[in-house]
Order: sequence, then structure tokens, then C-alpha cells
Amino acid sequence: MTKSISLLSALACTFIWGTTFIAQDTGMEYIGPYLFNSVRFFIGFLVLLPFFLLIENKNLNKELNKSKNEFLKNTFLIGIFLFLGSALQQISLLYTDIANAAFFTIFYVPMVPIIVFFLFKEKVHWSNWPSVTLCLMGGYLLTNFYDSIVRKGDALVVLGAIFWALHIIYVGKVIKNFNLPILIGLIQTLVVSLLSFLGAIIFEEISLNGILKQTYQILYAGILSGGFAFVFQIYAQKNISPTPAAIIFSLEGVIATVAAWILLSQVLNLNNIVGCIFIIFGVLISQIVPELKINKVKQKYR
Repeated sequence: MTKSISLLSALACTFIWGTTFIAQDTGMEYIGPYLFNSVRFFIGFLVLLPFFLLIENKNLNKELNKSKNEFLKNTFLIGIFLFLGSALQQISLLYTDIANAAFFTIFYVPMVPIIVFFLFKEKVHWSNWPSVTLCLMGGYLLTNFYDSIVRKGDALVVLGAIFWALHIIYVGKVIKNFNLPILIGLIQTLVVSLLSFLGAIIFEEISLNGILKQTYQILYAGILSGGFAFVFQIYAQKNISPTPAAIIFSLEGVIATVAAWILLSQVLNLNNIVGCIFIIFGVLISQIVPELKINKVKQKYR
């Protein structure tokens, strides 16, 4: 897989995530956040299953022979991180608004390089730090957070951002060693669905009628986001390291804003437009500057 395909996969998953925020927010009118996520991710699991059987099943033994225990342990962890990140984000929407949730979710962008550098002792290219700063500034302007009131749900979003960051980091580690992106997606969606169902049993009322009333939101969030988008993310991280990947994924906020403008007729002000530009420039810097250094080295040794 080339880096170009990985970049296209990153943009595809970011586009889907950006448009899913609306479905996530409107999908809890009749059901709770745990039940919403349980059904959503189980649909994602069912969508991915035939693709795994058709595409990856034949390579399963070859890939798992590298270290089956390592694969299962880390993939289960990926599922745990995704469950915690998505559950906290979904629950937070009951206690805060979309603008606050969107802004604080972006905190996973600086958390990724910080965790990678301090916890895993891995080098982070210097260009990622100004890119992260631009993304945070862009998110601040994009979400109109300066006009918002900090709510108790915001703490849940920030906590969730830590698990989103860990999810991105561990996806990068697993996909580098095991070329099984669909299986990784399959396992993580099943883990999230089962844990979310357990949460629904404990904290919520299971309502089939409520699920049916949210059919469109659940199907959109399940098929496209819970299924395809998270596999696109895994494909993307095959050739893109966690920090640049997190920066690209921050385009989710830009797409969510444009989607709200088109679908919900929300007004785009100058600050929103400047915020979009900041994030786009942050993404471009993270991708172009390291490549300039690589090309310079190549020319030197020709």
C-alpha cells in the first residue's frame, strides 16, 4: 500500500467522522448513549465481516504466525480505548453542546505526540508541533468556543480525548506489524458493541422501539462510521505515523462545520472560516515539511 492510498484513506475516514457528529447528537432522542453505541458498532461489525472473509481470511495464519498473542492483546486494547473514547464522547453530548464536544475532542491531537514522546520515547518531527498548535487554534475558532460556557460534560470529552489518542497510537503499532486492517476493525467494533451493551444493561433501559425510531442515525453512524471509517483509519496508519495521522484527523472539525452549514443551515462566520484555514494549514505543514527533508536527502546522495 502506497502513502497516497493511506492519505486518501485518512481523508475518507475524516469525512465520514465529520458528518457523523450530527447523527450522534440526534440519535439519542429515544435511546441512551450506551445502547446507541452498542447497536451502532454491532452494525459496523456485521458490515465488515463479509469483507474480512473475502479479502483477509486467506492471509490470517501467515500474519498471526508472527505473534498471535501480541496481536490479540493489542487489538483488544484498541477496542477498549475505542469503547472508552466513544462512550465518553457520546455521554458528554447529554451534558454539553456540539461546539464544546467538537473543540475538546480535538485535544487528542496534542495528546498523541505528548504520549508518543514521553511514554514511548519516540521522536516526533519538529513540524508536528506548529501543526498541532494551528489545529488547536483552528478548533477554537471553528467551534465558536469563545462564546461557549464550560459545562460538566466537557471534562468527559477531555478524558475521552486521552483514549482517542491511545487508540490512534495503538492502531499505528498493530498495523505496522500485522497487515490485517479489516480484522483489527472487526475485533474492535465487536469489543465496543459488547462493552456498550453491558453498559446499556446496567445504566439504561433497553428499548427496541427506541432503536427503531433512531434507525437512520444508527445506520449512518454504524455502517459508515462504525464500519468503514475506522477501517479507513487503520489503512491510513499503515503508512502514516500516529502524530501526523492525528493532525489529518483534525480535519473532522472542518468537515463537521461545513456539513452543519449545508445540512442544518448553520451560519459560517469569519472566525469559522479562519479556523478552517488554520487546520488545513496545520495538516499541510505536517505532511509537506517532512517530505521536503526526505527529498533533500535523496538529492544529496544522487
